[in-house]
Amino acid sequence: MNHNHDHDHDHDHDHDQDDEGMEIIVLSDEDGNEQEFVLVEVITVAGSDYAVLTPLDDDEADDEEEEDDEDKDEDEDSETPLMILRIEKEGDEEVLVEIEDEAEFEQVVAAWEEKAE
Repeated sequence: MNHNHDHDHDHDHDHDQDDEGMEIIVLSDEDGNEQEFVLVEVITVAGSDYAVLTPLDDDEADDEEEEDDEDKDEDEDSETPLMILRIEKEGDEEVLVEIEDEAEFEQVVAAWEEKAE
């Protein structure tokens, strides 16, 4: 399982639901670039909530990647990149924040992996 820990500090985000009932979160970086993610799950670790996100599939990009990745073994192809961000309250709004503390990040990853087994 890949875990993306390289991302911006605070993320502006919007929530939508697609036709299949998945919650879509649009993250905007500090330059205003937007990327859509699917909310996989919200987990609670040590009293804090964390959003587990995966990039929204782009069929065309997936097809191109599959052609480029033909030589990889099957285990690597089945891995889905994940991003884990802490959910913090700012007034009435929820803000997704990068986990800067490595020990906290590892604790959340361990809890997610245990739950996913």
